[in-house]
Amino acid sequence: MFRAMVVEKDEAGATSAGVQMLDDSRLPPGDVTVAVEWSTLNYKDGLCLGSGGGMVRVWPHVPGIDFAGTVEASDDPRYRPGDRVVLTGWRVGESWWGGFAEKACVKADWLVPLPDGLTTRQAMAVGTAGFTAMLSVMALEAHGLTPALGEVLVTGAAGGVGSVAVALLAERGYSVAAVTGRPETEPYLRALGASRIVPREDLAETVKKPLESEVWAGCIDNVGGAMLARVLGQMKSDCSVAAVGLAGGADLPAKVTPFILRGVNLLGINSVMVPYAKRVTAWQRIAAELPMPKLEAMVEECALADLPDLGRAILKGAVKGRVVVDVRR
Repeated sequence: MFRAMVVEKDEAGATSAGVQMLDDSRLPPGDVTVAVEWSTLNYKDGLCLGSGGGMVRVWPHVPGIDFAGTVEASDDPRYRPGDRVVLTGWRVGESWWGGFAEKACVKADWLVPLPDGLTTRQAMAVGTAGFTAMLSVMALEAHGLTPALGEVLVTGAAGGVGSVAVALLAERGYSVAAVTGRPETEPYLRALGASRIVPREDLAETVKKPLESEVWAGCIDNVGGAMLARVLGQMKSDCSVAAVGLAGGADLPAKVTPFILRGVNLLGINSVMVPYAKRVTAWQRIAAELPMPKLEAMVEECALADLPDLGRAILKGAVKGRVVVDVRR
């Protein structure tokens, strides 16, 4: 038997979420069974936990798009009992039972060995959010970003992706401008390494001018919508924006002008279906480059039973930094 956060739907179509004891036979078929130690809360998890069940299509369901733990059993020669592993993406927690449980059974191809120097708790303090932040840094640097080019903007900076992005960029010597709509998070963002705080309202609306003064050497954008459109018009020539989120909307009310007159690059970052080799590289860089004291400063710890309330909070934008879930309590 193992404990799990289970989302159910009744005959009337109403959904509910609560902790249950499940028999091991309820686990989905897979190559590797993992004794989960830590998980984490992401926006997608909030959707799956909330009213309507978000992206869940088959009930009952165990959410949790990330987890880290120790291999308990494996039919794949790449993993043996006792190996420490981490999983993010692959629609686990959406279409496949996920990490909000003491056990998970998944395909071996979805796992990555936990890098030396990281604990399972630290890996979940990173989670999909931090993994996405690192993929964004990698993409920007592959397109020429260096600290010498100038300030890098991070929108939605107090959220999970934004917090790790600020810390990573600052650690690599970049001057980081952090956008937030919550003035009370300024001390937190400066402690992560932000050298400038940009109020959300400064970038919240589009302008008639297709181009503004060149300000940003790079950007990691968690917001989309009007803010992304505005930022595109402020990018320096031949510089890039890594688009990772749509908290401000999925529409992009932008002109093509920044692309054809300044050579601006818009880089889409998809952290779900990343090939194995690239995943390993990203996790190795996280272990080597992310300052652990700054990571710990982002973290709030919770138990399985806390997840429904925290799921509602993250959908309202009321969660700062990273939430790690101790699935054993």
